[in-house]
Amino acid sequence: MRLRYHALVAACSVLAGCRSEGKSDSEFESDIVTGIHDLLLSQVRGVHQAALDLENAAPTPTGRGWQAAEDGAAITAMKQAWIRARAAWEPAEGVLGPLFPDIDTPLDARYEDLLGTAGDDNLFDGEGVTGMHAIERILFVLDTPQAVITREAALPGYRPAAWPATQQEAEQFKSGLAARLVADAGRLVDRWEPRAIDLHGAFQGLTSLMNEQQEKVILAANHEEESRYAQRTLADMRDNLVGTRAIYAQFVPWLATKPYGDSMNSDVQQAFQRLANTYASVMGDAIPSPPPDWNSDFPSPSAQDSPFGHLYLSVVQEVDAHRSGSTVDTMNHVAQILGLPEFLGDD
Repeated sequence: MRLRYHALVAACSVLAGCRSEGKSDSEFESDIVTGIHDLLLSQVRGVHQAALDLENAAPTPTGRGWQAAEDGAAITAMKQAWIRARAAWEPAEGVLGPLFPDIDTPLDARYEDLLGTAGDDNLFDGEGVTGMHAIERILFVLDTPQAVITREAALPGYRPAAWPATQQEAEQFKSGLAARLVADAGRLVDRWEPRAIDLHGAFQGLTSLMNEQQEKVILAANHEEESRYAQRTLADMRDNLVGTRAIYAQFVPWLATKPYGDSMNSDVQQAFQRLANTYASVMGDAIPSPPPDWNSDFPSPSAQDSPFGHLYLSVVQEVDAHRSGSTVDTMNHVAQILGLPEFLGDD
């Protein structure tokens, strides 16, 4: 199948009629750049607004820390704002993360990636462990599965998550950790607004979004998935797919001008739908718990047949660039015909 597509690409370089009589390739490229820029600008503004909402909702009660009864409404409002921030970020992270690693890390890195060997003794000051997952650890501490807590407790420098216990800690959370998220999201908006997108990098961002889904399900096997405290990592994966489809849609008009472009697009859409159906088959926003005997290299038949096994194998297969007919394989066929870089996997 891959040889057939390579042959088509080669033929297009010599056969007349491979380009439509309408827009030129450069005009299509310009349209795509504009479309992706505007699409992701909306996303990064959404992250920033959600961060502002979270900061504004953070309570600073006099003489005490947070209490479930007195501050329940404020805590709920912060959780909702955090979920909005995730929903805005996840569809865009495949493109934005590689472009702005200095913002991506403090904004979205996992707890263990920011902890360092020295640890972080202050949960609330906006230094050391920061970003959406640092805030998630605190807001959703009562929802965190014991397996996640047990695994993190072995990390050097670990400190248990907790709500602010004093007025000072509550004020630090608001002016420190929450304010840092607002500042980082604001920097992202400021740097994205005037940025000229590299078209090749933008297409690679699509396969990065696909790889994000694989990474999340692989890490889930060890209770290290991304939104593990709120138990919303499957929601993140669904949002990754939403973002992939929305960005890919910018390329479809250009693809339609190419030989067999409609057929290639149909293959990609079917692959996207397979993943969407896989995610829809799982109830709720959490990745199912892996079986106790789960082995990612050699899962037993019974483990493969578990809800986690079905999800894991489906995602890994769809992101395998070397598996004929996988989602990434069909996207690579599109890349070939458009002269864009292929995703070759993490060999």
